[in-house]
Amino acid sequence: MAEKQTIYLHTGSNLGDRISHLAQACEMLETQVGKISNQSRLYETEAWGMKDQPNFINQALEVQTELEPEEVLFHIKKIEKEIGRQENKRWHERIIDIDILFFGETTLSTEKLKIPHPHCHERMFVLIPLMEIAGDLVHPILNLTIEELYMDCEDPLEVYLIDEEE
Repeated sequence: MAEKQTIYLHTGSNLGDRISHLAQACEMLETQVGKISNQSRLYETEAWGMKDQPNFINQALEVQTELEPEEVLFHIKKIEKEIGRQENKRWHERIIDIDILFFGETTLSTEKLKIPHPHCHERMFVLIPLMEIAGDLVHPILNLTIEELYMDCEDPLEVYLIDEEE
């Protein structure tokens, strides 16, 4: 059995019942990938890269897994499909999107998978939820904490904390 790793995932949805899709993704990740040991609150932001679409709701997750990176990717793609994600053009609207941000200390670059996520440090909608649960996490390539990456980020998109009491 593989050693447990702490990994960080990012979920997002901008179609249908966005909050419900994120909750469903969490339930499925717990049964197929590993225990969610921490999760950020929910944040809303404009779509990145393609403006003419609904706002996204995003969340960062800390997960304990014994799976290898490729196995986690396999389960993520399966979960996205089961929730109803359709293949679409890059940055288009989607029912669910799940990305691997960090996988322990692992760095990996294959055709299908890049760890750490190659754009996580450029996107406020990733950094803000991640900073809430892992602000001191150090990016294994850039050698900066999530908080430092946030301070350096030039992404102009506003990120709003969702009041879950509504």
